[in-house]
Amino acid sequence: MDSSLTRGLYRDITDLADSSPSWVQTLAEIGTEAGIVVFAALFVAVWWRARRGSPAELAIAVLGGLGTAVGYVVSESLKTVFDEERPCRAVADAAASLAACPPTGDWSFPSNHSAIAGGAAVALALARPRLVWLTAPLALLMAFSRVFVGVHYPHDVAVGLVVGAVVAAVVTIALTGVGTTLAGTVRTSRSRPVAWLAGPGRD
Repeated sequence: MDSSLTRGLYRDITDLADSSPSWVQTLAEIGTEAGIVVFAALFVAVWWRARRGSPAELAIAVLGGLGTAVGYVVSESLKTVFDEERPCRAVADAAASLAACPPTGDWSFPSNHSAIAGGAAVALALARPRLVWLTAPLALLMAFSRVFVGVHYPHDVAVGLVVGAVVAAVVTIALTGVGTTLAGTVRTSRSRPVAWLAGPGRD
């Protein structure tokens, strides 16, 4: 990947980060990882609510997590193809990164964090459409934070968002039919732990 495409924008953003108040820098460093925890909590909440919904609702809630995981795997696989060095190491005239620069071999393109964010945002919105007003801004903020703390180029996070979103959507939509049938079957299981995970469905 040609890093010169967004190298200038990377410098502008990291200069902004360098001149920001210390509390903003600290918040960005925490937020770049905390976003994954927030998305995980949202997946649990959506699954818990879907336990009392229809088999299709349960299937979409569960498949969303699977689709997000597959999006991460696709993103990680792309890294081995492009071998793009991290900007915190490659852009010598940029401000120092706020976060520790990953070692050589932990390539930059695309951003796995952004792939997870994009996938989770779409998957959660498919399960609960109103959540898009929360998940979309959160995904964009999480992606931006990866550039802000200096570990990714802007094009890394943009492509990561798209890869994660597309893969999660395709996996979730493609498997919904099978997942719905399976969810209905699991709810009749004699295994109490399995039946509990699937939930009772609609009262």
